[in-house]
Amino acid sequence: MLNPMRRIAWLLGGALLLAPPVSGAGLMELLDSMKPARPERSRLQLPPLPLTPGRGKNWVGDRMPKQGSSILVLAGHADSQRMYGSGTPGWAVGVAGAAPMQSGMTDELYWNLRTARAVVAEGKKQGLNISFYDPGVRTIRNVQDPRTNWSVGQQHASEGGYVVEIHYDAYSPHGIGAGIIPAVAFGFSVMDEALAKEFGAYPYDYRGMLGAPRRGVSMLEIGMLEGALERGLRDPRQRKQTLDRIAKRVVFALREGLEQGTSLRAICRPTTGIAAYCR
Repeated sequence: MLNPMRRIAWLLGGALLLAPPVSGAGLMELLDSMKPARPERSRLQLPPLPLTPGRGKNWVGDRMPKQGSSILVLAGHADSQRMYGSGTPGWAVGVAGAAPMQSGMTDELYWNLRTARAVVAEGKKQGLNISFYDPGVRTIRNVQDPRTNWSVGQQHASEGGYVVEIHYDAYSPHGIGAGIIPAVAFGFSVMDEALAKEFGAYPYDYRGMLGAPRRGVSMLEIGMLEGALERGLRDPRQRKQTLDRIAKRVVFALREGLEQGTSLRAICRPTTGIAAYCR
């Protein structure tokens, strides 16, 4: 008995033999029609900057991810080590003089990687269509390189998927704190609305619109890398519990965004600061 692939080839060959002769151009059109369709890509469009820099949540997320698309999780600064924009060393290293968690990378990247993987593991456990991307190269100076977080994230977002990059903010007085910095390239997402409800929200124009949001990649600041949060991560006895708790919060918000959709609204307190507390 012919296996399925050989049977298809046999039937196709017979059809071609019985069909009337076609020109070279016609044959190419026939072959092109048999190729899988390319995913539709949205055009990158940025909202205008406000007249004065935003404070708190100055956006509404109402765009749903494309049905059937996956959630892509990235680790912030995974491709920008040993260069400007490598992430915070954290209070323990930057102030107290502790050794970095891993040589060759900032503590922020170390925890971004651990947290991103924990989020994906928890998401899969709860049935989400979710994956993690790591460039695998820690220093990529060309922002147009197709391996970068920005390149892979923009591609995924342009095809209707949701992309979130995990970050930890700098310790005080340099950092601001927890909150979602929404992607702006393809419209504001309900997924960011849900994450704002759980973690708080930054204005969409934060620092003039950052590079990742300009490419459709949302940035989730878990919190400032200091105090109880940093101690919980660094202490081997508390580490798994701390990462699990963060991952569950992120996945809870992602599920809420998918399940409640455009009916979901984060209610945020007015603020004179940058990030707003929301519920």
